[in-house]
Amino acid sequence: MSTIELKGYSGEAYKFLSEAKASIGDMVRIEKDGEVYEGGLMPRSESGDDQHIVIKLRSGYNIGVKITPTSKIERTGTGAKPTFTSTSQPTSRKGLERIDIISTGGTIASRVDYRTGAVQPALSATDLYSAVPELSELADITAHILYSEFSENIAPRHWVGMAEKISEVISAGTAGVVVCHGTDTMAYTSAALSFMLRDLPVPVVLVGSQRSSDRPSSDAATNLMGAVAVASKAPFAEVAVAMHGDFSDKAVTIHRGTKVRKCHTSGRYAFRSVNSLPLAKYDLQNASLEILDQNYVQRDRNRKLDLRTSLEERVFLIKFYPGMSDGPIDWAIDQGYCGIVIEGTGLGHVSKNLQASIAKAIQSGILVVMTSQCVWGRVNMSVYTTGRDLISLGVIPLEDMLPETALVKMMWVLGQTKDPEAAKKILLKNLAGEFSQRTVLND
Repeated sequence: MSTIELKGYSGEAYKFLSEAKASIGDMVRIEKDGEVYEGGLMPRSESGDDQHIVIKLRSGYNIGVKITPTSKIERTGTGAKPTFTSTSQPTSRKGLERIDIISTGGTIASRVDYRTGAVQPALSATDLYSAVPELSELADITAHILYSEFSENIAPRHWVGMAEKISEVISAGTAGVVVCHGTDTMAYTSAALSFMLRDLPVPVVLVGSQRSSDRPSSDAATNLMGAVAVASKAPFAEVAVAMHGDFSDKAVTIHRGTKVRKCHTSGRYAFRSVNSLPLAKYDLQNASLEILDQNYVQRDRNRKLDLRTSLEERVFLIKFYPGMSDGPIDWAIDQGYCGIVIEGTGLGHVSKNLQASIAKAIQSGILVVMTSQCVWGRVNMSVYTTGRDLISLGVIPLEDMLPETALVKMMWVLGQTKDPEAAKKILLKNLAGEFSQRTVLND
Protein backbone atom coordinates (compact mmCIF):
# COMPACT_ATOMS: atom_id res chain seq x y z
CA MET A 1 0.00 0.00 0.00
CA SER A 2 1.37 3.42 -0.89
CA THR A 3 2.29 5.93 1.80
CA ILE A 4 -0.47 8.38 2.70
CA GLU A 5 0.60 11.94 1.82
CA LEU A 6 -1.37 14.70 3.54
CA LYS A 7 0.77 17.83 3.25
CA GLY A 8 -0.52 20.68 5.38
CA TYR A 9 -3.13 18.65 7.27
CA SER A 10 -3.15 18.00 11.02
CA GLY A 11 -5.42 17.10 13.91
CA GLU A 12 -9.01 16.13 13.13
CA ALA A 13 -8.72 16.71 9.38
CA TYR A 14 -5.64 14.47 9.22
CA LYS A 15 -7.43 11.79 11.26
CA PHE A 16 -10.49 11.74 8.97
CA LEU A 17 -8.34 11.57 5.82
CA SER A 18 -6.03 8.89 7.25
CA GLU A 19 -8.97 6.69 8.15
CA ALA A 20 -10.23 7.07 4.57
CA LYS A 21 -6.72 6.17 3.31
CA ALA A 22 -6.77 9.29 1.14
CA SER A 23 -3.68 11.08 -0.16
CA ILE A 24 -3.17 14.44 -1.85
CA GLY A 25 -4.51 14.18 -5.40
CA ASP A 26 -6.99 11.40 -4.65
CA MET A 27 -10.65 11.80 -5.49
CA VAL A 28 -12.75 12.05 -2.34
CA ARG A 29 -16.42 12.25 -1.39
CA ILE A 30 -17.37 14.28 1.70
CA GLU A 31 -20.82 14.05 3.27
CA LYS A 32 -21.71 16.80 5.71
CA ASP A 33 -25.05 18.05 7.03
CA GLY A 34 -26.94 16.37 4.20
CA GLU A 35 -24.71 17.86 1.51
CA VAL A 36 -22.24 15.95 -0.68
CA TYR A 37 -18.97 17.39 -1.99
CA GLU A 38 -16.78 15.55 -4.48
CA GLY A 39 -13.42 16.49 -5.91
CA GLY A 40 -9.66 16.09 -5.83
CA LEU A 41 -7.95 16.39 -2.44
CA MET A 42 -5.71 19.48 -2.42
CA PRO A 43 -2.77 20.24 -0.11
CA ARG A 44 -3.03 22.78 2.66
CA SER A 45 -0.60 25.65 2.10
CA GLU A 46 -1.42 27.03 5.55
CA SER A 47 -2.13 24.92 8.63
CA GLY A 48 -3.71 27.42 11.01
CA ASP A 49 -6.46 25.01 12.04
CA ASP A 50 -7.22 21.31 11.78
CA GLN A 51 -10.86 21.50 10.69
CA HIS A 52 -10.81 22.21 6.94
CA ILE A 53 -10.36 19.81 4.05
CA VAL A 54 -9.81 21.39 0.66
CA ILE A 55 -10.96 19.82 -2.60
CA LYS A 56 -10.95 20.94 -6.22
CA LEU A 57 -14.41 20.57 -7.74
CA ARG A 58 -15.02 19.43 -11.30
CA SER A 59 -15.77 23.08 -12.13
CA GLY A 60 -12.17 23.92 -11.32
CA TYR A 61 -12.97 25.87 -8.17
CA ASN A 62 -11.36 25.04 -4.83
CA ILE A 63 -13.50 24.92 -1.70
CA GLY A 64 -12.70 24.34 1.94
CA VAL A 65 -15.10 22.02 3.77
CA LYS A 66 -15.18 22.36 7.54
CA ILE A 67 -15.51 18.88 9.01
CA THR A 68 -17.66 17.96 12.01
CA PRO A 69 -17.82 14.78 14.12
CA THR A 70 -20.66 13.53 11.91
CA SER A 71 -18.87 14.16 8.61
CA LYS A 72 -18.09 11.17 6.40
CA ILE A 73 -15.15 10.97 4.00
CA GLU A 74 -14.64 8.31 1.34
CA ARG A 75 -11.74 7.88 -1.07
CA THR A 76 -13.31 7.24 -4.47
CA GLY A 77 -10.30 7.10 -6.78
CA THR A 78 -6.79 8.19 -7.63
CA GLY A 79 -6.20 11.56 -9.26
CA ALA A 80 -3.27 13.58 -10.50
CA LYS A 81 -1.02 14.98 -7.79
CA PRO A 82 -1.03 18.80 -7.79
CA THR A 83 2.49 20.02 -8.49
CA PHE A 84 4.29 23.15 -9.51
CA THR A 85 7.87 23.04 -10.71
CA SER A 86 9.70 26.33 -10.96
CA THR A 87 12.35 26.64 -13.62
CA SER A 88 15.49 28.73 -13.39
CA GLN A 89 15.75 32.20 -14.90
CA PRO A 90 15.43 31.75 -18.69
CA THR A 91 18.62 32.07 -20.68
CA SER A 92 19.11 34.58 -23.46
CA ARG A 93 17.88 33.61 -26.92
CA LYS A 94 19.31 35.00 -30.13
CA GLY A 95 17.02 37.07 -32.30
CA LEU A 96 14.51 37.93 -29.57
CA GLU A 97 14.17 41.30 -27.88
CA ARG A 98 14.88 41.57 -24.16
CA ILE A 99 11.69 42.24 -22.20
CA ASP A 100 11.74 42.88 -18.44
CA ILE A 101 8.82 41.56 -16.38
CA ILE A 102 8.40 43.36 -13.05
CA SER A 103 6.06 41.67 -10.59
CA THR A 104 4.21 43.76 -7.99
CA GLY A 105 1.58 41.21 -6.92
CA GLY A 106 -2.14 40.77 -7.58
CA THR A 107 -4.10 37.80 -8.89
CA ILE A 108 -1.76 37.33 -11.84
CA ALA A 109 1.05 36.67 -9.32
CA SER A 110 -0.80 34.64 -6.72
CA ARG A 111 -1.46 31.25 -5.19
CA VAL A 112 -4.50 29.85 -3.41
CA ASP A 113 -4.73 29.44 0.36
CA TYR A 114 -6.13 25.91 0.34
CA ARG A 115 -7.54 26.31 3.85
CA THR A 116 -9.95 29.09 2.96
CA GLY A 117 -9.89 29.27 -0.83
CA ALA A 118 -8.58 32.86 -0.60
CA VAL A 119 -5.92 34.14 -2.95
CA GLN A 120 -2.52 35.05 -1.47
CA PRO A 121 0.26 36.92 -3.27
CA ALA A 122 3.22 34.59 -3.61
CA LEU A 123 4.45 33.77 -7.11
CA SER A 124 7.55 35.53 -8.35
CA ALA A 125 7.91 36.81 -11.88
CA THR A 126 10.11 33.80 -12.64
CA ASP A 127 7.29 31.52 -11.49
CA LEU A 128 5.05 33.26 -14.00
CA TYR A 129 7.56 32.56 -16.74
CA SER A 130 7.65 28.92 -15.65
CA ALA A 131 3.87 28.70 -15.83
CA VAL A 132 3.72 30.24 -19.32
CA PRO A 133 6.46 28.57 -21.41
CA GLU A 134 5.05 30.23 -24.57
CA LEU A 135 6.79 33.41 -23.43
CA SER A 136 10.08 31.88 -24.55
CA GLU A 137 8.88 32.21 -28.14
CA LEU A 138 8.00 35.89 -27.74
CA ALA A 139 10.96 37.48 -26.01
CA ASP A 140 14.16 37.07 -24.05
CA ILE A 141 12.68 37.41 -20.56
CA THR A 142 14.40 39.05 -17.59
CA ALA A 143 12.25 38.71 -14.46
CA HIS A 144 12.16 40.83 -11.31
CA ILE A 145 10.13 40.64 -8.09
CA LEU A 146 9.55 44.16 -6.79
CA TYR A 147 6.50 43.87 -4.52
CA SER A 148 4.01 41.19 -3.52
CA GLU A 149 0.96 43.32 -2.81
CA PHE A 150 -2.73 43.20 -3.55
CA SER A 151 -3.61 46.26 -5.59
CA GLU A 152 -5.66 47.82 -2.77
CA ASN A 153 -2.41 48.03 -0.79
CA ILE A 154 -0.54 49.83 -3.57
CA ALA A 155 0.19 53.43 -2.52
CA PRO A 156 1.97 56.40 -4.13
CA ARG A 157 5.29 55.22 -2.70
CA HIS A 158 4.86 52.01 -4.69
CA TRP A 159 4.28 54.05 -7.87
CA VAL A 160 7.59 55.77 -7.22
CA GLY A 161 9.32 52.41 -6.69
CA MET A 162 7.87 51.03 -9.92
CA ALA A 163 8.93 54.11 -11.91
CA GLU A 164 12.46 53.88 -10.52
CA LYS A 165 12.70 50.17 -11.34
CA ILE A 166 11.38 50.77 -14.84
CA SER A 167 13.97 53.52 -15.31
CA GLU A 168 16.66 51.10 -14.16
CA VAL A 169 15.78 48.37 -16.65
CA ILE A 170 15.37 50.88 -19.49
CA SER A 171 18.86 52.19 -18.74
CA ALA A 172 20.08 48.58 -18.92
CA GLY A 173 18.83 48.32 -22.50
CA THR A 174 15.44 46.60 -22.36
CA ALA A 175 13.20 46.73 -25.43
CA GLY A 176 10.06 46.95 -23.33
CA VAL A 177 8.69 46.54 -19.81
CA VAL A 178 5.78 44.49 -18.48
CA VAL A 179 4.45 45.24 -14.99
CA CYS A 180 2.31 42.54 -13.34
CA HIS A 181 -0.25 44.29 -11.12
CA GLY A 182 -3.55 43.64 -9.36
CA THR A 183 -6.53 44.84 -11.36
CA ASP A 184 -8.51 46.85 -8.80
CA THR A 185 -6.21 49.89 -8.75
CA MET A 186 -4.26 49.24 -11.93
CA ALA A 187 -5.79 52.31 -13.64
CA TYR A 188 -4.39 54.57 -10.90
CA THR A 189 -0.93 53.04 -11.32
CA SER A 190 -1.00 53.25 -15.11
CA ALA A 191 -1.93 56.94 -14.87
CA ALA A 192 0.81 57.60 -12.32
CA LEU A 193 3.47 55.94 -14.46
CA SER A 194 2.19 57.83 -17.53
CA PHE A 195 3.11 61.11 -15.85
CA MET A 196 6.25 60.00 -14.02
CA LEU A 197 7.91 58.43 -17.07
CA ARG A 198 8.39 61.38 -19.41
CA ASP A 199 9.81 60.81 -22.90
CA LEU A 200 9.56 57.04 -22.75
CA PRO A 201 11.75 55.31 -25.35
CA VAL A 202 9.94 51.92 -25.17
CA PRO A 203 6.49 50.60 -24.16
CA VAL A 204 5.56 49.99 -20.52
CA VAL A 205 2.63 47.56 -20.35
CA LEU A 206 0.70 46.84 -17.15
CA VAL A 207 -1.04 43.48 -17.03
CA GLY A 208 -3.25 41.64 -14.57
CA SER A 209 -5.78 38.85 -14.44
CA GLN A 210 -9.35 38.56 -13.23
CA ARG A 211 -9.14 34.82 -12.55
CA SER A 212 -6.34 33.11 -10.62
CA SER A 213 -4.07 30.70 -12.46
CA ASP A 214 -5.52 27.58 -10.77
CA ARG A 215 -8.92 28.14 -12.41
CA PRO A 216 -9.83 26.75 -15.85
CA SER A 217 -11.12 30.18 -16.89
CA SER A 218 -7.93 31.98 -15.88
CA ASP A 219 -6.86 34.85 -18.11
CA ALA A 220 -3.40 35.12 -16.53
CA ALA A 221 -1.43 33.32 -19.25
CA THR A 222 -3.15 34.90 -22.25
CA ASN A 223 -2.96 38.41 -20.80
CA LEU A 224 0.72 37.96 -19.98
CA MET A 225 1.48 36.64 -23.47
CA GLY A 226 -0.29 39.63 -25.01
CA ALA A 227 1.53 42.10 -22.77
CA VAL A 228 4.96 40.62 -23.55
CA ALA A 229 4.24 40.57 -27.28
CA VAL A 230 3.13 44.22 -27.21
CA ALA A 231 6.14 45.30 -25.13
CA SER A 232 8.35 43.61 -27.71
CA LYS A 233 6.62 44.52 -30.98
CA ALA A 234 4.47 47.64 -30.51
CA PRO A 235 5.50 50.74 -32.48
CA PHE A 236 4.44 53.03 -29.63
CA ALA A 237 6.32 54.08 -26.50
CA GLU A 238 3.59 54.78 -23.97
CA VAL A 239 2.26 53.38 -20.72
CA ALA A 240 -0.55 50.95 -21.52
CA VAL A 241 -2.78 48.32 -19.91
CA ALA A 242 -3.19 44.88 -21.53
CA MET A 243 -6.30 42.88 -20.61
CA HIS A 244 -8.95 40.65 -22.23
CA GLY A 245 -11.19 42.57 -24.59
CA ASP A 246 -14.18 40.21 -24.52
CA PHE A 247 -15.40 36.79 -23.33
CA SER A 248 -13.07 34.80 -25.57
CA ASP A 249 -9.35 33.98 -25.44
CA LYS A 250 -8.76 35.28 -28.95
CA ALA A 251 -7.37 38.75 -28.26
CA VAL A 252 -5.94 41.10 -25.66
CA THR A 253 -6.93 44.77 -25.83
CA ILE A 254 -4.28 47.43 -25.22
CA HIS A 255 -5.55 50.58 -23.47
CA ARG A 256 -3.78 53.92 -23.03
CA GLY A 257 -2.72 54.24 -19.39
CA THR A 258 -4.59 57.50 -18.73
CA LYS A 259 -7.87 56.53 -20.43
CA VAL A 260 -8.67 53.13 -18.96
CA ARG A 261 -11.03 52.04 -16.20
CA LYS A 262 -12.00 48.74 -14.61
CA CYS A 263 -15.74 48.54 -15.37
CA HIS A 264 -16.66 45.08 -14.08
CA THR A 265 -15.87 43.43 -10.76
CA SER A 266 -15.02 39.97 -12.06
CA GLY A 267 -15.50 39.67 -15.83
CA ARG A 268 -12.39 38.97 -17.87
CA TYR A 269 -13.48 41.81 -20.18
CA ALA A 270 -13.54 44.25 -17.23
CA PHE A 271 -11.23 46.95 -18.64
CA ARG A 272 -12.48 49.52 -21.12
CA SER A 273 -10.97 52.55 -22.79
CA VAL A 274 -13.19 55.48 -21.78
CA ASN A 275 -13.91 58.33 -24.21
CA SER A 276 -11.16 57.14 -26.54
CA LEU A 277 -10.22 54.24 -28.75
CA PRO A 278 -7.93 51.54 -27.36
CA LEU A 279 -4.36 51.86 -28.57
CA ALA A 280 -4.27 48.41 -30.12
CA LYS A 281 -5.47 44.82 -30.11
CA TYR A 282 -3.20 41.77 -30.02
CA ASP A 283 -4.56 38.69 -31.76
CA LEU A 284 -3.40 35.68 -29.75
CA GLN A 285 -4.28 33.14 -32.42
CA ASN A 286 -2.42 34.85 -35.26
CA ALA A 287 0.25 36.53 -33.10
CA SER A 288 -0.51 39.86 -34.79
CA LEU A 289 -0.85 43.41 -33.49
CA GLU A 290 -3.52 45.74 -34.88
CA ILE A 291 -3.10 49.45 -34.11
CA LEU A 292 -6.49 51.06 -33.42
CA ASP A 293 -5.40 54.61 -32.55
CA GLN A 294 -2.79 56.06 -34.91
CA ASN A 295 -2.17 59.04 -32.60
CA TYR A 296 0.62 57.66 -30.44
CA VAL A 297 4.18 58.41 -29.34
CA GLN A 298 6.55 56.38 -31.49
CA ARG A 299 9.05 53.95 -30.03
CA ASP A 300 12.60 55.34 -30.09
CA ARG A 301 15.22 53.49 -28.06
CA ASN A 302 17.61 56.43 -28.48
CA ARG A 303 15.23 58.73 -26.60
CA LYS A 304 16.38 59.50 -23.06
CA LEU A 305 13.85 58.82 -20.31
CA ASP A 306 13.05 61.79 -18.09
CA LEU A 307 12.10 60.36 -14.67
CA ARG A 308 9.98 62.68 -12.51
CA THR A 309 8.66 60.93 -9.41
CA SER A 310 7.91 63.80 -7.02
CA LEU A 311 4.33 63.61 -5.73
CA GLU A 312 2.17 65.73 -3.45
CA GLU A 313 -0.10 63.27 -1.66
CA ARG A 314 -2.30 65.89 0.03
CA VAL A 315 -4.87 65.68 -2.75
CA PHE A 316 -8.47 64.73 -2.05
CA LEU A 317 -10.98 62.99 -4.35
CA ILE A 318 -14.59 63.83 -3.44
CA LYS A 319 -17.65 62.20 -5.00
CA PHE A 320 -20.65 64.51 -4.80
CA TYR A 321 -24.01 63.03 -3.80
CA PRO A 322 -27.45 64.55 -3.11
CA GLY A 323 -27.60 66.06 0.37
CA MET A 324 -23.81 66.11 0.76
CA SER A 325 -22.59 68.51 3.46
CA ASP A 326 -19.62 70.83 3.16
CA GLY A 327 -17.81 68.89 5.91
CA PRO A 328 -15.37 67.00 3.63
CA ILE A 329 -14.26 70.21 1.90
CA ASP A 330 -13.84 72.05 5.21
CA TRP A 331 -11.89 69.05 6.54
CA ALA A 332 -9.53 69.20 3.56
CA ILE A 333 -8.93 72.90 4.23
CA ASP A 334 -8.23 72.27 7.92
CA GLN A 335 -5.86 69.40 7.12
CA GLY A 336 -3.77 71.53 4.79
CA TYR A 337 -4.63 69.76 1.54
CA CYS A 338 -3.27 71.26 -1.66
CA GLY A 339 -5.78 69.97 -4.19
CA ILE A 340 -9.35 68.71 -4.46
CA VAL A 341 -10.77 66.66 -7.33
CA ILE A 342 -14.57 66.71 -7.42
CA GLU A 343 -16.62 64.02 -9.15
CA GLY A 344 -19.64 66.12 -10.00
CA THR A 345 -22.90 65.10 -11.60
CA GLY A 346 -23.49 65.21 -15.34
CA LEU A 347 -21.66 68.08 -17.02
CA GLY A 348 -19.87 69.01 -13.79
CA HIS A 349 -22.24 70.14 -11.06
CA VAL A 350 -22.55 70.09 -7.27
CA SER A 351 -25.16 71.51 -4.91
CA LYS A 352 -25.16 75.28 -4.38
CA ASN A 353 -24.84 74.50 -0.66
CA LEU A 354 -21.19 73.59 -1.27
CA GLN A 355 -20.24 76.76 -3.10
CA ALA A 356 -19.21 78.72 0.01
CA SER A 357 -16.80 75.97 1.13
CA ILE A 358 -15.43 75.58 -2.39
CA ALA A 359 -14.81 79.34 -2.56
CA LYS A 360 -13.06 79.18 0.82
CA ALA A 361 -10.86 76.32 -0.37
CA ILE A 362 -9.82 78.18 -3.51
CA GLN A 363 -9.14 81.39 -1.58
CA SER A 364 -6.90 79.41 0.77
CA GLY A 365 -4.77 78.31 -2.19
CA ILE A 366 -6.25 74.87 -2.85
CA LEU A 367 -6.59 73.87 -6.49
CA VAL A 368 -10.13 72.60 -7.14
CA VAL A 369 -10.91 70.72 -10.36
CA MET A 370 -14.10 69.19 -11.72
CA THR A 371 -14.62 65.79 -13.34
CA SER A 372 -17.83 63.87 -13.98
CA GLN A 373 -19.33 60.82 -12.30
CA CYS A 374 -20.59 59.74 -15.72
CA VAL A 375 -18.42 57.12 -17.38
CA TRP A 376 -18.88 58.48 -20.91
CA GLY A 377 -18.82 62.09 -22.09
CA ARG A 378 -17.06 65.22 -20.89
CA VAL A 379 -17.48 68.07 -18.45
CA ASN A 380 -19.06 71.26 -19.84
CA MET A 381 -19.68 73.74 -17.05
CA SER A 382 -20.80 76.59 -19.33
CA VAL A 383 -24.21 75.12 -20.13
CA TYR A 384 -26.06 75.64 -16.83
CA THR A 385 -25.97 78.36 -14.17
CA THR A 386 -24.60 75.97 -11.55
CA GLY A 387 -21.55 75.19 -13.67
CA ARG A 388 -20.95 78.83 -14.59
CA ASP A 389 -21.11 79.80 -10.90
CA LEU A 390 -18.47 77.19 -10.05
CA ILE A 391 -16.20 78.43 -12.84
CA SER A 392 -16.55 81.99 -11.51
CA LEU A 393 -15.35 80.72 -8.12
CA GLY A 394 -12.22 79.33 -9.76
CA VAL A 395 -13.13 75.64 -10.24
CA ILE A 396 -11.14 74.18 -13.15
CA PRO A 397 -13.10 71.92 -15.56
CA LEU A 398 -11.07 68.93 -16.78
CA GLU A 399 -13.02 68.06 -19.93
CA ASP A 400 -13.13 64.24 -20.30
CA MET A 401 -10.33 63.33 -17.90
CA LEU A 402 -11.20 60.37 -15.68
CA PRO A 403 -11.48 61.18 -11.95
CA GLU A 404 -8.76 58.68 -10.99
CA THR A 405 -6.45 60.09 -13.65
CA ALA A 406 -7.22 63.62 -12.45
CA LEU A 407 -6.36 62.65 -8.87
CA VAL A 408 -3.01 61.16 -9.87
CA LYS A 409 -2.17 63.99 -12.27
CA MET A 410 -2.84 66.59 -9.60
CA MET A 411 -0.58 64.71 -7.16
CA TRP A 412 2.12 64.69 -9.81
CA VAL A 413 1.65 68.31 -10.91
CA LEU A 414 1.81 69.62 -7.34
CA GLY A 415 4.92 67.51 -6.87
CA GLN A 416 6.55 69.49 -9.70
CA THR A 417 5.44 72.98 -8.67
CA LYS A 418 3.67 74.71 -5.79
CA ASP A 419 2.84 77.80 -7.83
CA PRO A 420 -0.96 77.72 -8.40
CA GLU A 421 -0.88 79.35 -11.83
CA ALA A 422 1.93 77.12 -13.08
CA ALA A 423 0.15 74.06 -11.69
CA LYS A 424 -3.09 75.09 -13.43
CA LYS A 425 -1.32 75.38 -16.78
CA ILE A 426 0.22 71.92 -16.43
CA LEU A 427 -3.12 70.43 -15.34
CA LEU A 428 -4.75 71.72 -18.52
CA LYS A 429 -1.92 70.54 -20.79
CA ASN A 430 -2.37 67.18 -22.49
CA LEU A 431 0.75 65.32 -21.35
CA ALA A 432 -0.06 61.63 -21.78
CA GLY A 433 -3.30 61.44 -23.75
CA GLU A 434 -5.42 62.15 -20.65
CA PHE A 435 -7.58 64.57 -22.69
CA SER A 436 -9.34 63.51 -25.87
CA GLN A 437 -9.74 66.19 -28.54
CA ARG A 438 -13.21 64.84 -29.07
CA THR A 439 -15.14 62.29 -27.08
CA VAL A 440 -15.53 58.92 -28.78
CA LEU A 441 -19.00 57.43 -28.47
CA ASN A 442 -18.53 54.09 -26.75
CA ASP A 443 -20.33 52.15 -24.04
